[in-house]
Amino acid sequence: MNAPVSKEPLDARDRPARLTVGVVGAGRVGPALAASLRLAGHRPVAVSGVSDTSRRRAAELLPDVPLVEPAEVLARAELVLLTVPDDVLPTLVEGLAETGAVRPGQLLVHTSGRYGAKVLDPARRAGALPLALHPAMTFTGTAVDVQRLAGCSFGVTAPEELRLAAEALVIEMGGEPEWIAEESRPLYHTALALGANHLVTLVAQSMELLAKAGVAAPDRMLGPLLGAALDNALRSGDAALTGPVARGDAGTVAAHIGELREHAPQAVAGYLAMARATADRALAHGLLKAELAEDLLVVLADQERRPGGPGPGETR
Repeated sequence: MNAPVSKEPLDARDRPARLTVGVVGAGRVGPALAASLRLAGHRPVAVSGVSDTSRRRAAELLPDVPLVEPAEVLARAELVLLTVPDDVLPTLVEGLAETGAVRPGQLLVHTSGRYGAKVLDPARRAGALPLALHPAMTFTGTAVDVQRLAGCSFGVTAPEELRLAAEALVIEMGGEPEWIAEESRPLYHTALALGANHLVTLVAQSMELLAKAGVAAPDRMLGPLLGAALDNALRSGDAALTGPVARGDAGTVAAHIGELREHAPQAVAGYLAMARATADRALAHGLLKAELAEDLLVVLADQERRPGGPGPGETR
């Protein structure tokens, strides 16, 4: 069970001192977090980036901060942000520890949602102070990200003795710390990816179909609808379910699938999977009548067995 996060003002003893900050991995996240820490009074001193895009991003968000190699970032900074892809993080940490780049007392922060603090154990054995601070937000790689951090939730995992320091850093960036147990990090990250990443796919597919239907501004049409749907879902959960699946309109669902087969066959499998999941949740919460659910599920099963479509239990 997650322990509650205190909303009381932080005592001066709980606030991190003004720190020199380094960034290893100038993707979309690292420079934005470093820029936010700069606004809180910390001092970015070094950043590493490989691609031309990452170097340009660092120059835009962290002007006058030198681009150096990762080991040099650790040599210059008291607080180091490791903002690299999940699959790269364990090898990076091991390499930095093995080469002696990690210094005792150095705050080492990664921003992966998948991992907790244990992935930093090689660095911890070298004397580093490990923190996992994952901002639950999508990043653009531009200055707007710094503004969006205000009120953004961060998944925080750290040794108990570093908890106050971790939460203080999040608050200084304008975020809201949410304590996530080490063993719950994979589930936590799965939940965020399920909602945010798949949402982008669904919205993009919807805009493409509206454009094919002749809608001049799909984004303008979808904005109010999706905004209301998201607000209702966050407020009411499954009670916010609407539409032909939740109503049990089997004929309408069959017509939808027919249109997708003609105009966007690559979207059929996703529609079927989401329709079945929606039907199950609507039925479980008493929104879908059992007699209507039967006809709907027959339609979905028939469509799944159709040649050229996914068979039962298959995905494509």
